[in-house]
Amino acid sequence: MEKALKQVFGYDSFRPGQATLAESLLQGRDALGVMPTGAGKSICFQIPGILLPGITLVVSPLISLMRDQVNALVQAGVRGAYLNSSLTPRQYQKALYNARQGVYKIIYVAPERLLTPDFLDFALHTEISLLCVDEAHCVSQWGQDFRPSYLKIRQFIETLPHRPVVGAFTATATQQVRQDILRLLNLQHPRIVVTGFNRENLYFGVRRPRDKFSELLHILREEKGKSGIIYCATRKTVEQVCQNLQEAGFPAARYHAGLPDEERQQSQEDFLYDRKPIMVATNAFGMGIDKSNVSFVVHYHMPKDLESYYQEAGRAGRDGSPARCILLYSGADVRLNQFMIEKEQENEELDAETARQVRENELERLKQMTFYATNHRCLRRFLLRYFGENPPDHCGNCSVCLKEAPSRAAQELRPVQKPAPLPKGAEDPELFQRLRQLRLTLARSAGIPPYAVFTDATLWEMSARKPRNEAELLSVSGVGEQKLRRYGRLFLEEIRK
Repeated sequence: MEKALKQVFGYDSFRPGQATLAESLLQGRDALGVMPTGAGKSICFQIPGILLPGITLVVSPLISLMRDQVNALVQAGVRGAYLNSSLTPRQYQKALYNARQGVYKIIYVAPERLLTPDFLDFALHTEISLLCVDEAHCVSQWGQDFRPSYLKIRQFIETLPHRPVVGAFTATATQQVRQDILRLLNLQHPRIVVTGFNRENLYFGVRRPRDKFSELLHILREEKGKSGIIYCATRKTVEQVCQNLQEAGFPAARYHAGLPDEERQQSQEDFLYDRKPIMVATNAFGMGIDKSNVSFVVHYHMPKDLESYYQEAGRAGRDGSPARCILLYSGADVRLNQFMIEKEQENEELDAETARQVRENELERLKQMTFYATNHRCLRRFLLRYFGENPPDHCGNCSVCLKEAPSRAAQELRPVQKPAPLPKGAEDPELFQRLRQLRLTLARSAGIPPYAVFTDATLWEMSARKPRNEAELLSVSGVGEQKLRRYGRLFLEEIRK
């Protein structure tokens, strides 16, 4: 496993929990991994997917982001594909034909596709060694994003002539949701790994401003030149906030499900490529986005549950640098969420009893979210206790512990070391920016997100160590053999300048 980790992905060692989960799946034992955003869940099933014979299926609800996930695999030298409704019928049939011919090792598929005749015919005549369920909380009525289509996964597995090893992964799951995942996916004697939810580099703050937009402008001026996400509860608010920010001179993009596919894709690329470093979006944006230099996440409205909040806030600071997660709260947010919960139940294809139970669960989670927003004790402690941990009474890095005045948060944010163990003072900001520009040029040329070339953490390490040859470059975390062949010469030339 360690050899594949280095050769394919360029990492010298696994993060906490990764090796245990990957080893379990390789040994033929089902597994459940609960790991926070940015902890590297995909490595847990991609390593076994590469090493096991046959095909690995990854069931994912993230249709709009499967392409990026597959592109990142291809950049690492792994044959991958995705099968979902974004493909034309001709593209879908071609991908399915190639899959039948054994062209791919890892295939991402939307849950709605599993029981369609074409896909079932493919699955019944193909060696499927491993089936992994991403965002596994979607199977639970207690989860923050329950999707009835996930309930069909177990039926699909039971239809196969040979049961594959099954892995389930999620970023946020309470004990109740974990039990639902085990039961509804019928995991057999699974190894369960729950890594710590604490992200020490994240500052958590709640503010109750009279004017939310004025407060947002204040935050953006503190974060001048940095990349961040602003989450809004409605499409209308996304439009208003984005337009107002653009008129105020901020490079903002917008993203919500009501936009055409082409515009959503363009907005996503503008954000990933830092053409527009500020993204204003509904919760339709962000799942699967691997942008490591997000410095802040602002929730313009309170989300409807803590699971969603922690997952969305966790998109900040994935490079290990200090980052801020700020909730702008008002009492009207509670009423808006209550209305949206009622509206969602009208749209779901559920029987009356199931719909009633889902509604009660969602209202209970909304109550817990409201307690967080109006809480006068350590915010981090409140979050971690909700997810079953027992943290200290004070974290020293939230608005309650710091008793922040709105303009003081940036100054009071305690420093956090970068993830790579670099020599003190060795970072070269000027070289780092040149490497980022080279990465951006290569990414645009290939039509892929910049992180699929190298992450910011890898570029930081390059700028610090200044490798002189391919052997030294290969020792940098995140540089695998495939990427060395593809990009090594160009990055070495840039470092030598």
